[in-house]
Order: sequence, then C-alpha cells, then structure tokens
Amino acid sequence: MVVTGWYWQALSVATALASGLLIGIERGWKLKDQEPGTRVAGVRTFTMLGLGSGIAGLLGAMGHVAVGAAIAIGLVAVMVFAYSRELRADHDSTSAVAAISTIAIGFLAGNANPGLAIACAAIGVALLALRQELHGFIERLDADDVKALARYAVIAGAVLPFLPNGHFGPLGAWNPQRLWLVVVLVTGFSFLGYVGNRIFGERHGTIATALIGGAYSSTAVTQSLAQRLGSQREGGAENAGIALATAVMYLRLLLLIGILSTRALLPFALIVLPALMVAWSAGFWLYRKAPSVDAPAPPGNPIALLPAFGFVIFVAFAAVAAKWAAGRFGEQGIALLLLIVGSTDVDTAIITLGGLPPVAISPLLAAIAIGGTVIVNMAVKIGITLAYAGRKGVPAVAAMATSVMVLGATLAIAWTRL
Repeated sequence: MVVTGWYWQALSVATALASGLLIGIERGWKLKDQEPGTRVAGVRTFTMLGLGSGIAGLLGAMGHVAVGAAIAIGLVAVMVFAYSRELRADHDSTSAVAAISTIAIGFLAGNANPGLAIACAAIGVALLALRQELHGFIERLDADDVKALARYAVIAGAVLPFLPNGHFGPLGAWNPQRLWLVVVLVTGFSFLGYVGNRIFGERHGTIATALIGGAYSSTAVTQSLAQRLGSQREGGAENAGIALATAVMYLRLLLLIGILSTRALLPFALIVLPALMVAWSAGFWLYRKAPSVDAPAPPGNPIALLPAFGFVIFVAFAAVAAKWAAGRFGEQGIALLLLIVGSTDVDTAIITLGGLPPVAISPLLAAIAIGGTVIVNMAVKIGITLAYAGRKGVPAVAAMATSVMVLGATLAIAWTRL
C-alpha cells in the first residue's frame, strides 16, 4: 500500500508517537520509584520507540520495505539486548514485551493504520494499568471458572469461523454459520452472567444474583430463589430477586430481537414496554421492603457443550418447521408455530423468527406471537414459585401476575390492529 499526501503521512507518524507516549507514561509511572539510571526505558524511550517504528512503517508503506524492516528489526534488537539483564535478574518480561508491542503498534500506525494502532495502544495501556485488578481476578478463579472459559472459547472461537455461510438442508432452511452464531449469542449471555456472578454475586447478595442470573435464565433464578425461600423460616430478598429476574428477562428479549429479528423490534417493544415498567416497579418495591440477607452462593457453570449441541439441533428443526409452515399455512401458521416453540424457550422462538424471510410473517403478528410465549413462560415461573415457596412466594407471584395481565392487555390491543 502506497501512502500519499503529507497530511496522512503526518497523521500516521503522529499516531505512532502518541501511542509510544501513552504506553511510556504508564511505564514511567509504574517504574518511578526505581533509582535513576536503573530503568531500561521510561517515557522518553517509549515515545522514541513509537516515533522510530512509525517512521519505519511509513517507509514501508511508501515502498522502501527493506529500509523500514531494517529500522524495526534494529529497534527490537536494541530492546532485547537492553532488557536481557533485567529478564535474567527479575524474571519480569512485562516492560520488555511492552517495548516490543510499542514498536509493533508504531509500525502499524506508520503503515497507514492509525485508527487500529491507537486502539491497540489504548488496550495495551489498560492491560498494563490494571495489573493488580487482573491478578486479583485470576486469584479468585477456580478450576470450574477456567473450564467455563475454555468451553466458551471453543463455542465462539474454534467452531464459528470455519462454518459455511449459505442455505443448506431441507427447504434450504439451514445456514450453519447463522445457526452456530445463535449458540454463541445465547451461551455468551450465560457466560457473562456466570462471570458476573463469580465477581459480584457473593458480595452484593440476592439482588445482584437475580439481576445477573436473569440475563441468562430467569427461570433458573426463579427456581433457585423459590426453593431457598421455601426452605427458610423467614424470607429475605428472594421475592424481590424473582421479580427483578423477570424484569431483566424483558430487557434480554428486547436485546435478542434487536440482534436476530430487527424488523419485529419496534412492535414488540411497544407491546412489552408497559409490562416491563410494571415488572421493574414491582421488583424495586419488593426490594425496598426486603430485609438485608446474606448473599446466596453463585449458580453453577452454565456453559456446557452437549446442551449447546442439543440447542442448535432443536433450532435447526424449528427452522425447517417454520419454512414448511410458511409454505403450507402462511403467516397465521407461523405465528402458532412460534407460540408452540417458545412455550418452553422464548429464545428459540426469537431465533426461529430471525431465520425467516421478511415476507413470511408481518412484524406485528410476529411480535404478538413472541409476547404470547412470554405469557406462557411466565405462567411456568409462577407455578414454580408456588410449588417451591408456597405462601411465602405470594409477593413475587403477585408481581409476575400483574406484569402478565398488563402484557395480556397490550397484546389484546395489538391484536385488534392486525
């Protein structure tokens, strides 16, 4: 790539210099307590590394590849030699790696990629500055946490990039990459909720567990808190947790529809917004009334490969059924199919809707069908709460029932507009 224009050339080199300065400030502050003359590199050296490597990258972009490569290799060699004694004495390679990364970032900026370079510099500075927080986080991990990370890495990074992007299978209903992307999204919610629970759950108690857990399974949170509530002599914040987990579910569904079926987002948001406001208001009111309780243990690891495989198989069959219903019964049949599929898992109904062509079903009817699945799912959670908590769970049941009645009213109004 040939870089022309003095403005672009100046911007590229200036970004390289700024990147070196940014990293140099962090390294200089970190090493400020060392005796003068004992530091291998400080803010000035790192800034010069950014400037020098930026010039090298610019020379390479202008066609002087050999000269640019020689300058970059020379800078790396000087840093390796300068840090060799420190590596042998302290066994700490952070500053050495930071110096080499600065050269790479500067070269990237000089080679006509200033935006990407400054982003890399910002991420690098954040990693360097958050040393204690990162180490503290690592110390709190156990074997199950590392296994959860490994499972999600396999799901998101080791499978998705290698799947074909096209229409295959019966009725052309299967897009392997899109099917697995759905698994990545849904398990991603689970993984984020799990990580959040490990960091914050025990500290902030029942409410934090409900809010975090509701991001991946409000039904699981309802069962866990209802069981705990029924086994205690006096309840704590469990009723508020159940209500708030339901409120989080509404937000999660809006996010999923916005990602997977954007055309149905506006009508679904209009239908669900009153119920969402009621759910949050009821949850907050129960929280204000709840006594302070000890935090529950965080839920177990939600990332498992076999359930992910089972989930994608179910979604694949739902996609074929939706295609068949579209050709046989039209949009009314699709709406009924979405309601049946979503009665056990609302996410699956949303995913099935996202795989349909825009002409298969109107956005309003699709939103009504998804809203119906929410009512069925809420009825299941009300039954779970009563079964496990009995009369102690009546406040949570009242909050969920009120939300369901409001949702039913908005669905009835939406139905009249079809």
